[in-house]
Amino acid sequence: MTKWLDDLFEKNELTFALVWIGIYCTLNSLANPLSDAIGIHSSASLICNSFLTVMLFLWLRKKGMTKYYGLCSPHSPAGRFLWYLPLLLFMSHNLWFGIAVNYPAADTACYILSMLCMGFLEEVIFRGFLFKALAKENVKTAVLISSVTFGLGHILNLFNGSGMDITANLWQIVSAIACGFLFVVIFYGGGSLLPCIAAHSVNNAVSVFANEAALTVEKRILFSAVNFILVAAYAFVLTKTLPKQQSPNPKT
Repeated sequence: MTKWLDDLFEKNELTFALVWIGIYCTLNSLANPLSDAIGIHSSASLICNSFLTVMLFLWLRKKGMTKYYGLCSPHSPAGRFLWYLPLLLFMSHNLWFGIAVNYPAADTACYILSMLCMGFLEEVIFRGFLFKALAKENVKTAVLISSVTFGLGHILNLFNGSGMDITANLWQIVSAIACGFLFVVIFYGGGSLLPCIAAHSVNNAVSVFANEAALTVEKRILFSAVNFILVAAYAFVLTKTLPKQQSPNPKT
C-alpha cells in the first residue's frame, strides 16, 4: 500500500490529491448504507475513517512531510489570527439552538469518533494535498479551487443515505465553501493545519447534539447566513493582516 502511495505521489502530486479525494468520497458514501445495515449509526464510517487516518498519518511521517502538510505548530503568533477566537464561535454554532440527544450511546460515540477522523482527513486531503499541489502554479487559483471543491464535495450527502434534503444541502455547500476558504487562509498564513483540524473536527463532532427539531426553515436560513458572515468576515480580516507565506519544497 505505501509503495503505491509513494509511486503515485512521485508521479504527480495533483493526481495524488484527486485520487485521495475520490477514495475518501467513495468510501464514505458507501459507509452510510453499510452503517444502516449494521444497525449502529456511523459504525462503518468510523472503521473507514479510522483506517484512512492511521494510514495517511503513518505515510506522512514515513515520508518526512508532516511539517510540509501542516501537522506542526503555526509559525506565526496566535495574535495574528485574533487568538483563533472566531473559530470557537464556529465550533459551537451547531449548538446555538439548543442541545439534544439524538442517538443512543453507541451510535453517538461512533459518530463523534468518525467525525474527529473526518476533520483530520478532509483538512489533509483538501487543504494539504490539493491546495499544495495547485499552489505550485498559482496560489490564488489554488485557494479558489480547493475551497470550491471542498464545498461541492458535500453534494454527495444528497445521495449517500445521509437523509439530508436539498435545501439543507445547498446551505451546507455554501457554508463549506466559505469554511474551506477560511481554512486555506489559516493554513497558508500560519503554515499549520492543526487549528483547522481542531475547528473542523469539533464542529462536525458536536453536530450530533444539534437540536434539529428547533430549526424551522426560516431559522435554518438565518442560522446559515450568520455562520457564513462570521466565517467570511474572519477570513477577510486574515487576508488583510497575515504575512505572505511561501510553500517549501516537499523534497527538501
